[in-house]
Amino acid sequence: MNTLNNFSGLGHWLPRASLAATFLYHGFPKFMMAQGMADMPVIAVYMLAMMEVGGAILILWGGLGPDWATRIAGLLMAVPMVGAIGMVHAQNGWNSVNMSPDMPGKGMEFQVLILAIALFFAVKGNGANEANA
Repeated sequence: MNTLNNFSGLGHWLPRASLAATFLYHGFPKFMMAQGMADMPVIAVYMLAMMEVGGAILILWGGLGPDWATRIAGLLMAVPMVGAIGMVHAQNGWNSVNMSPDMPGKGMEFQVLILAIALFFAVKGNGANEANA
């Protein structure tokens, strides 16, 4: 256990890196395909892309120091998740891995998990970096 305790101060990088990778992966393409996305106005798609990419950059930067960057990143990442849950995923139920023909795997469990992690960083800030947090 002492070996794990030696690395406990680095544990916050696991959810940070996962969130950043997810939001970069889904955010950058929105800049290229804003015209044909989900019946949303183009300006809304660009704003969504900026929140996703900006949140990803800030969550990583926040891990290097500024608490405010972590908190703002959490808020920026929470907004698209609330929208995705409300506009797309809630109507398909909870299960996002059920691939049967009547439930094509569009449930909200993944989005709720990401929302919870984003809100954790918004509330906790860089307090998540502390070994005893």
